[in-house]
Amino acid sequence: MRDLLILVLLVVPTLWALRRPWIGVITWTVVSLMSPHTQFGYSAAGWPVATGVAVCTLLGILVTKDKQNPMLGAAAWWLLVFVAWITITLPFSIYFDDSYPLWERSMKIYLMVFVTIALLTDYHKLMVFIWANVISIAFYGVKGGIFTILSGGAHRVWGPGGFIEGNNEVALAVITVVPLMRFLLYRLEKPSARLAMIAAIGLCLMMTLGTQSRGALVGIGAMVTYLWFRGENKLQWGVLIVVVSIVGLSLMPDAWWERMSTIKTYEADASAMGRINAWWMAFNLAKDRIFGGGFMVWTGTLFQLYAPVPEDPHAAHSIYFQVMGEHGFIGFGIFVAIGAATWFVSRDLRKIARHHPELRWAGELGAMVQVSMIGYAITGAFLSLAYYDLPYNVMAIALVARKLANEEVRKLALPRRPAPAGAGPRAEAGLGARAGPGP
Repeated sequence: MRDLLILVLLVVPTLWALRRPWIGVITWTVVSLMSPHTQFGYSAAGWPVATGVAVCTLLGILVTKDKQNPMLGAAAWWLLVFVAWITITLPFSIYFDDSYPLWERSMKIYLMVFVTIALLTDYHKLMVFIWANVISIAFYGVKGGIFTILSGGAHRVWGPGGFIEGNNEVALAVITVVPLMRFLLYRLEKPSARLAMIAAIGLCLMMTLGTQSRGALVGIGAMVTYLWFRGENKLQWGVLIVVVSIVGLSLMPDAWWERMSTIKTYEADASAMGRINAWWMAFNLAKDRIFGGGFMVWTGTLFQLYAPVPEDPHAAHSIYFQVMGEHGFIGFGIFVAIGAATWFVSRDLRKIARHHPELRWAGELGAMVQVSMIGYAITGAFLSLAYYDLPYNVMAIALVARKLANEEVRKLALPRRPAPAGAGPRAEAGLGARAGPGP
């Protein structure tokens, strides 16, 4: 019965994507981030759901007229360059047979990112896409937050599987969407809905503490610091941050504090030293091979050749060194350029809002995209999630938002045309009215 319900819930939007392909984008996002068929189904877990959604969406985009050029800015172009580069490096992979499936998976993700940008053509679709990302990840954040509170933080929170199976990985995903939740908070009008969102944000933050992820703690600290520095009412926000921190941290057990204390004494922590050893291995490998080693380089054999401690093979545990080891210094530079270009897009959104207060939504979204990027950039420094969908979705959000905001600015700049002869006051009042989402 459960599988039948999942089948209906997934088949309907998948077929709908043939006529309205942007619905396919939303369905793809939920399936790829949340994987409801694997979490709530039995036999549904083995269904090729993502493939079916992607095929119908691609067929739909071929016939629909409601689409746009996905190359909306430098970030999209840098992503295209990155796609080309990791394709060039593929034949030079040390372990080609193991690297090819991971390259193929990445290509599917990046293809759908470009499809997403092409199909999010208006404010309504953009908002639905943001909600799809938030709900898909915040579900696990709220669930984990409740578990952390009920257990007193005595047990570590783990992810559902896939990219975010580990405790560190799911913490990064939740951290990345919390700023988007804050953006949506100010779009809600009903007090009950706002309270529900505030509660969800609080539970998500509790969940990140419950993962006992040291990288997540550092990421949250960086995000909060940036929010406080850029925001208004610094005294009020400072007091609120201190109070919330004291309440949240007071719930955590001694084991949590002991684990967090190793941030300062990382030299004595085997896991931390293993990561540093892997980082040096990636650096040495990139120096030796201009194309890197391919997607599967974290093996004992290569550690014997390139690591300072050959007998301690370890995963990269860093988005930066992951790309460096797998695709060389050129791949690393392109990867960083994608993030930098996305940051500048967000900065543009803030500038637009400063000059056009009626587009306040764009400024708020730009600020929250920057906070989200800080969370991913800092926490990701300790995790191997360079090819994860979510940060690229955030990039797509920023690009589409800037395009829509610029369109609104152009509409605001249009001169008011005189009313046709004989038109009454009502018709004249309607001329020059601004279409679009509004603040």
